[in-house]
Order: sequence, then C-alpha cells, then structure tokens
Amino acid sequence: MSERDSSSSGRAKAAPRAKTSGQAPFGAFVRKPVERAAGRAQAQLAEAGSGVAEMRAETAESWPADAVEVGAIVDAYGLKGWVKVAAHADAGRGGDALLSAERWWLLKGHERKSAPSLQAKTHGDSVVAHLGGVTDRDVAQALRGSRVYIRRSEFPALKADEFYWVDLLGLDVVNIAGVNLGKVADMIDNGAHSVMRIEYPATDKNGKPVAGERLIPFVGVFVKTVDQAAKQIIVEWEADY
Repeated sequence: MSERDSSSSGRAKAAPRAKTSGQAPFGAFVRKPVERAAGRAQAQLAEAGSGVAEMRAETAESWPADAVEVGAIVDAYGLKGWVKVAAHADAGRGGDALLSAERWWLLKGHERKSAPSLQAKTHGDSVVAHLGGVTDRDVAQALRGSRVYIRRSEFPALKADEFYWVDLLGLDVVNIAGVNLGKVADMIDNGAHSVMRIEYPATDKNGKPVAGERLIPFVGVFVKTVDQAAKQIIVEWEADY
C-alpha cells in the first residue's frame, strides 16, 4: 500500500491497545500472506474449461461499489500467462487481499475488466498471479498498466486492534475532552507506525478559509477508541499540539 496510496485504498498498521466497538473491525495488512490452498486453486482451474473462470468486460455500472485499489500489474511473469503485481502495500501486507480475493477487477484507462484469480502467491517483494482468461505471456503483457481492485468485502478479517486504512478515512477525530480535531484525510506510513493526517477548517493570514492539518500517530498511547459504527476516533491529543 514507501507504500503508495494513489486512491483511497486501505493499508494500515495496528494501533496497539486501541479499543474498538460496534461491528468487528478489520485490520492492518500486517500478516505475511498465505498462498491460496492448492485444492481451492485446482477447483478454480477446473472451472476454466466451462467458461466460468474467463475474463469478462465490465462497465462503470457493473463495477463493485466497494472496489478498493490495491496494486497495479507491472509485467508478465513467465510464459504461461501469469502477471506480476506491485501491491500498494508491500507483499507482506497488501498482498493479503491480492492472495485471498476470488476475483480481481482491472482498470486500464477507460477499459474495465474482471477475472477470477486462479492462483496467486508472493514472489520477492511482489505478488504473481494467474488470472482466468490469461493464457499466455502476450495476453499477460497486454494487461501491464492495469490498476488492480479488490472488493472490500473480500479483504481478510484481522484482529480487533488492527484496521484497514480505507476504513479510517473520513472518520471524525475527537479528543477525550470532546473537541473535534477534524477528519482523517489520509494515512501515512513513517516506517515505524501509521500516522493519521487530519484536516480541519481553518483560515489563512488573510482570513480566507483553508484546510488546516495535524498529524497524529496511530498508536495506542494516543488512539483510545475507534468506533466505526459512530464514524469516530477518540484520541488523547490537544487541539493546540
């Protein structure tokens, strides 16, 4: 998901000891991805002969409402139709969704396609995959530059103290005194942990409205509660910090 965030795609790290409420939260891309079980992959490969596993054209109307960009196809891999993907989070994190999703949604320019993921695995710092309907290297190379989307509903569920960045964007941030500090506009990975970039209404020296900004580390010492149902994060942070 440094980790690239060209869209609102979610990558996150855990906020240790942060409390949660409401629905079971989803977590960070923090676990090493596990390759899809061989039996499952073989079953999907068997479907290819019936046409179920073929690539299909999509439109804006058929595109999933919960599609989240997680990477981009950067090259063909081998001679048998595999593709190489640069995940927006590194393969040890963003690869989780790429490896577990049943179907990939591809956007290249204005062209939309989708294909079942027949097999996917990590390869160095990338993810390589065999998609339905991609039968040789030439077809795979034609997909270079495609942005890869996964349905949010297919993201792996993680521990209660971990969150996907995409689920934090837009949440109100309020301190323990009840002062609204703004909304989460972006998430940043500084190497040690995630940082919330929060925007709030402000004025410049001429009195014109501008977007103010504050950065709060997404760690348990500052993040006290993440309530996704209430769309709110409670932090121990003063407005004048």
